[in-house]
Amino acid sequence: MPVRNRFAELHDEISGWRQELHAHPELQFDVERTAGFVEARLREFGCDEVVTGIGRTGLVGLIKGRHNGSGRVIGLRADMDALPIHEDTGVEYASTVPGRMHACGHDGHTAMLLGAAKYLSETRNFDGTVAVIFQPAEEGGAGGREMVDDGMMEQFDIDEVYGMHNVPGRALGEFAIRSGAFYASTDELHITITGKAGHAAQPHQTVDATVVAAHVVTALQTIVSRQIDPVEQVVVSITSFETSTTAYNVVVEEVVLKGTLRTMTEENRDFAKRRIVDIAEGISASLGAKADAQIIEGYPVMVNSDRHAEFAAQAAMKVAGVCETAPIYLWGEDFGFMLNARPGAYIHLGIGDNAPLHHPRYNFNDEAIPAGCSFFVELAESRLPVAG
Repeated sequence: MPVRNRFAELHDEISGWRQELHAHPELQFDVERTAGFVEARLREFGCDEVVTGIGRTGLVGLIKGRHNGSGRVIGLRADMDALPIHEDTGVEYASTVPGRMHACGHDGHTAMLLGAAKYLSETRNFDGTVAVIFQPAEEGGAGGREMVDDGMMEQFDIDEVYGMHNVPGRALGEFAIRSGAFYASTDELHITITGKAGHAAQPHQTVDATVVAAHVVTALQTIVSRQIDPVEQVVVSITSFETSTTAYNVVVEEVVLKGTLRTMTEENRDFAKRRIVDIAEGISASLGAKADAQIIEGYPVMVNSDRHAEFAAQAAMKVAGVCETAPIYLWGEDFGFMLNARPGAYIHLGIGDNAPLHHPRYNFNDEAIPAGCSFFVELAESRLPVAG
């Protein structure tokens, strides 16, 4: 079945929701206004139950089908938070909050899932229950983990869970997915190197933390280039090099390095973590300095179940006629926490020509709304079919 006709009728309304959310972006867990907007819509639709305060500010709406012989529950998830970026789109519904904008399309994700929830509440042409999940803090706050740790899967007896992300540059309304590892793990690196400060004209009386840090940065590149199979996808990037003073004539005592580690397997993740610590500490010690290497664990590798990725692909093909194989991304996505808790899959939806994600001129394409809504509905109905 192609894009559902009902979403042509609802398109202006759903676009209006999206633009309202776009104009009032909120960050991480501080999404009270957005969550309140979502809650009000779900109650208007006649959801059987709306539960708030899950994972701090997340919420779940339950929609029961005409039948419940299956006893099964599937989860459909959207993220709600924005980014700390100043908007430069010039649209009439641009962000009203300086320094915040929906630069990743979470306003579109939320609006599309709301549209699907309205349709499913009207038709209820399925056997079981659909749980529509609205999550805070995807952008660095691990809101997905918070909702899982709050017992969401057990509380609502969710059997499987699905998510979607828009992709600029992919043809409007087309889908792509892959089985297995899809997005990378994301860990933060904080390495503090301490030497001995002194006058730049008397370097022999110092331990130059800048020189030590430079050696550490260079050596860290050998983890990927010389210690991991070249066919594997691993990134070790040092993105910040901060000295304890900016004076031109001082050998600094302390340098702080920051960066990111991205891997597609937990084995490579563990290996790289160990080598980062070993290299930082070992090189620093060999040059008379000390290193404190802290690795702040981020999102896990996001892994689509083979079986459930195929279910999602079949639903996408019914909507768009095709579903391509997506490439691996070294991006991070905290939907991985939900997929670690329950089997499921994550899919991409093309929104046509657009600025890149996380760009000040990005703006979700409302013309993608019917396809996204139709996908959620098709997936729900196909996974919870009515007998006969």
